[in-house]
Amino acid sequence: MTENKKTVERYLDGFSKSDHEQILSCLTEDVEWEMPGAFHHVGKRAFDKEIENDAFVGRPTITTTRMVEENDVVVAEGQVRAKRKDGSVLNAVFCDVFAMTNARIKRLTTYLAEVK
Repeated sequence: MTENKKTVERYLDGFSKSDHEQILSCLTEDVEWEMPGAFHHVGKRAFDKEIENDAFVGRPTITTTRMVEENDVVVAEGQVRAKRKDGSVLNAVFCDVFAMTNARIKRLTTYLAEVK
């Protein structure tokens, strides 16, 4: 497994544990995170604020179904389940595109679709 894929696995593992330190250790200082139509954050501080969204409780269950890499870009597909504060459950599929620099995440674009 490449260093880039190891970083992405560590990042996703950190999210499943809500481990801010582990997640942030995978990022460059000037990281960008965009979810088209939802948000665009720049820098670790802004990224950190989005790790645990106020609309959810507990830790998400993240399952990665595929990970591919080419030219310092890693694409991870999978499923996520998370309990909302209102008691309902988010059941979604995701595709995360990670642009990497020196085995750190420089830019992340997240595509998320809720499955009803």
